[in-house]
Amino acid sequence: MATPTLDDTTLDRLISAAVAAPSIHNSQPWRYRLDPATLTVEVHAAPERRVPHADPEGRALHLSVGAALFNLRVAVAHFGWEPVVRLLPHAPDPGHLASVRLAGPRRGDGRTAADRANARLYEALWRRHSNRFPFSDRPVPEDLLRDLAATAGDEGVRLVLPDPAEAARLLELTARADWYESADPRRREESRSWVRDGAADGVPSSAIGPRDEQGRMPVRDFSAAPPVRRPPPAPFEPHPVVGVLSTRQDEPADWLRAGQGLEHVLLLATVHDLRASLLHQALEWRELRWALNDPHGGIGHVQMLMRLGYGPQSPPTSRRPARDVLAPPRPPGS
Repeated sequence: MATPTLDDTTLDRLISAAVAAPSIHNSQPWRYRLDPATLTVEVHAAPERRVPHADPEGRALHLSVGAALFNLRVAVAHFGWEPVVRLLPHAPDPGHLASVRLAGPRRGDGRTAADRANARLYEALWRRHSNRFPFSDRPVPEDLLRDLAATAGDEGVRLVLPDPAEAARLLELTARADWYESADPRRREESRSWVRDGAADGVPSSAIGPRDEQGRMPVRDFSAAPPVRRPPPAPFEPHPVVGVLSTRQDEPADWLRAGQGLEHVLLLATVHDLRASLLHQALEWRELRWALNDPHGGIGHVQMLMRLGYGPQSPPTSRRPARDVLAPPRPPGS
């Protein structure tokens, strides 16, 4: 296979793919820089885009960047390179979270099982959206759930699908987190500030979704208040499928791995027309995050809860263009 060429159009596509990843409040807390001498895309945190009250330690920022990193890996492979990833590659600069070297060309002729799988993930990353709307009562096949769990394992993280009783307990903790936020003026105002119609970041009011008319499903409403228009309350699925993503340790590198595992799971779900809603609320309160661990068997450090099911496609959220997140190339010898 011929060595691919990194021209401006391809670089724009790589960065746009990375930016399509989910992030807390769609804050998009990332920056990118190309080192042309080594064909390496550096992935940096954008600390000015943190959500400080909900994410004081930067854990969710790292998960967001990890998800973007996975998309970048998929796109690099799609365009013919072998992505070589390093996490936290530059110790003196803690904001330099990862690098991806374009070490092409990839092995294979585009027709192997791995190539076909990557092509499906690449197509899915453009249409994956967090879904805060009701799902149907159509059951999710057990073999698909097993595949999702195995996919998380491939990224060094764990995805557990708890039984209905444990799922209900997790949703109760998530609802408690919503109540905590409603009683905290700083958290409430921060959340509300990310409801942004017509912006290139944040969450448009059209994507917030309805409240559960029975009050069982705690889908984040971003403390939305008038003049935000919401659909009327609606019935949600009676038996929600809840996934718990966790890591064995709880350091920045683990958060980045969790973000990659999360996005791999979300893209595979999208390939199979499965919708996902991220339930991060309880992870934003130290005591509630600790309580998310299964009392009947430790699952490590919980990094994300997700709700999975079938339903209509939700409205997309906007993304900043590649030119706004791509810094000038690093000068030679710097």
